[in-house]
Amino acid sequence: MRLSIKYYLLVGPAALMTAVLFLYPLAFSLISAFTTDSQRFTFANFRKMAELYSTDILFTVLIVMVSVALLACLSILLSALIVLSPYRGIVRWLAFLYRLPLFIPFIVAAQMMRTFLAKNGLMNNALVATGLLTPMDTVSWLGWTGIIITFVWKQLAFATLLISGAMAALDQSQILAAKNLGASGVRILFDIILPQVLPTVGVALVLSTVTMMSVLSVPMMIGTGTPTMMTVDMAFRVNSYGDYGVANAMGIVSYLICAGLSWFYLRHSLRQKGAQA
Repeated sequence: MRLSIKYYLLVGPAALMTAVLFLYPLAFSLISAFTTDSQRFTFANFRKMAELYSTDILFTVLIVMVSVALLACLSILLSALIVLSPYRGIVRWLAFLYRLPLFIPFIVAAQMMRTFLAKNGLMNNALVATGLLTPMDTVSWLGWTGIIITFVWKQLAFATLLISGAMAALDQSQILAAKNLGASGVRILFDIILPQVLPTVGVALVLSTVTMMSVLSVPMMIGTGTPTMMTVDMAFRVNSYGDYGVANAMGIVSYLICAGLSWFYLRHSLRQKGAQA
């Protein structure tokens, strides 16, 4: 009995925090998305969302898909360089450099990119100073391109940390045997390393997708108007109109997008494990 009480006391605070900070908001959003102010069941919130924000929903999906695709390519490439490169000095430099975004909050990253990618920002001023561009040739990278650049740069550290760790944990005898047989680094990456770390790559990309879908500061600070991402629309509905119904309807759509991606990854992962068994 005493042991059970100790277990409850140990798990209780975490369970309470989960219920208050996650389960209650989730239940509130689900109920308010399907009910009117008089607590009657309705799909009006979803119809209104489709009429006003269908373009923004499509824009959000496209931004996240492009960002995830670029993130996958860059994180795998960077992880391969860190694990396979014989130049330890370059590896140490990359290992230090790619970790920097990991400790920077999204709101700080958005402000940095806003000043870096603007028409008169740091990037264009540096190009003008080196003579590669003239002031009349500079363009603003704010907007959808800036959002993608910020997402990829911010999540690159997280994805690379997971993937490079999985690559480094592989049996090195396979890589050494492939090198002794004359295999190139590209072939070692795609034929030996990548098939074994695909589950980790999937985890990194799924978690990055969920993060990108939930960020407000980046599209709000770097976006240039319409279309915009769903998080901005949700904040606008709540702050301007107090319309929690439509805002939570968009939240449910974002839940379904993330849940669909997670389901696809889990199904593919379980299918692979079943084939291996």
